[in-house]
Amino acid sequence: MTNEYSERFEKATFAGGCFWCMVSPFEEQPGIQSVISGYTGGDKENPTYEEVCTNETGHVEAVQITYNPDVFSYEALLDLFWRQIDPTDPGGQFNDRGESYKTAIFYHTDEQQQKAIESKKQLDKSGRFQKPIVTEILPAKEFYPAEEYHQDYHKKNPFHYMLFKKGSGRETFIQTYWGNENGKEKR
Repeated sequence: MTNEYSERFEKATFAGGCFWCMVSPFEEQPGIQSVISGYTGGDKENPTYEEVCTNETGHVEAVQITYNPDVFSYEALLDLFWRQIDPTDPGGQFNDRGESYKTAIFYHTDEQQQKAIESKKQLDKSGRFQKPIVTEILPAKEFYPAEEYHQDYHKKNPFHYMLFKKGSGRETFIQTYWGNENGKEKR
């Protein structure tokens, strides 16, 4: 029996505020091999959560996704990313404030950069948001996995995760701006 899809994998890296809330939406998709919570964008090697939270390392909380683009495309990942964040907030995400919670797309290739730029332009033109889209598109830098207790937080602590997602305002924001358009079926 032959597999209709190749087994090639690529990386995508997104900062969407608290990384706890960014794992599950991607992990649920076909073709996703892994979603790792971590830190990127700064220059400090091997930062800790406490160091990143000081907003002095230059790092943001992010997720790095290993995916099969023949099963779930980079464009579909971008579409799903936009549906998880407030792309108009330059000061963080929801209750999480500060530099370490800014949104960004970190591109690994020129092709990813072009697709991210186009995706951002399309979202801006859509009129879905009244304010400008401020999410940055930046070259990927070294990605440092977060501490083990942050990995798969939604599975390890499902009750606290759901309280946090709802209490932070993320869940209401997503419902308000996207409703049932959750992006799960787009490939």
